[in-house]
Amino acid sequence: MSSEKIVTLRVNGDEVKLIAPAHRTLLEALRHVGYVEVKCGCEKGDCGACAVLLDDMAVDSCLTLAWQAEGREVTTIKGIGTPADPDPLQEAFIETGGAQCGYCTPGMIIAARELLNENPNPTLDDIKKGLSGNLCRCTGYTRIFEAVSLAAQEMQKVGETA
Repeated sequence: MSSEKIVTLRVNGDEVKLIAPAHRTLLEALRHVGYVEVKCGCEKGDCGACAVLLDDMAVDSCLTLAWQAEGREVTTIKGIGTPADPDPLQEAFIETGGAQCGYCTPGMIIAARELLNENPNPTLDDIKKGLSGNLCRCTGYTRIFEAVSLAAQEMQKVGETA
């Protein structure tokens, strides 16, 4: 008897069907079908590099089994914005220098997107708490916190909701 299952989910608005053994993580499944923008970091939920939005909630895809995403909406960094139409968070990370090597940036932006969806006017403490599950080894976090704050301000100026 096979423990593989056909899993159907929506990734960045597109329906994706994949065959996944019961133990395959969402990280492994996404990367297997070409979503390499989901970074593989620690594979134990400590770094946040693999974060995706699962029905608008940030989750570590290395701790989420693929079958748990069945029928749900998965958003990767490519679903947040594009080079031609970047999200205010992406623009703010560029403007403040919040992205250094860039490895943690997708996960940081995913976590920040969930934060701004829930709290469009976060304090510095709110931002620190909202990003506390994400590690960066390059920036010292100050520029990342500035980026999230700047994005929140810019989104409020134009009346954008996340």
